[in-house]
Amino acid sequence: MQFLMMIYTDAQLLDALPAGEFDTLMRGCLVHADELRDDGRLLDSQQLEAPATAKSVRVRNGRTTIVDGPFAETKEMLAGFNVIEAPSLDDALRIAQEFPWSRTGCIEVRPIRDIAAVRRRVGA
Repeated sequence: MQFLMMIYTDAQLLDALPAGEFDTLMRGCLVHADELRDDGRLLDSQQLEAPATAKSVRVRNGRTTIVDGPFAETKEMLAGFNVIEAPSLDDALRIAQEFPWSRTGCIEVRPIRDIAAVRRRVGA
């Protein structure tokens, strides 16, 4: 099964880390990601730029609105994601716990739907 791990961070908690701690955490995170990738359990991962660089697009009644920033005010902002392969949700949750960002935010783990099955069902 594939799972998406959405990594949310709290800028206040990151800013409160002792000097050099973020780099240590990031280095450990990247080493761990490399290990998971080598084992075939990490399929993709990306880090996102700051929320201030985001734009949100909505189309309502044929009218497009584009606004600056993320779509919701929140303390924790989406910082990146990992796509992992795991035999179960419990295993995916265990993998998420191994990443340091669960201490400075939240890691949401969600199963990825089989889009090929959806295509077959809807005839696309």
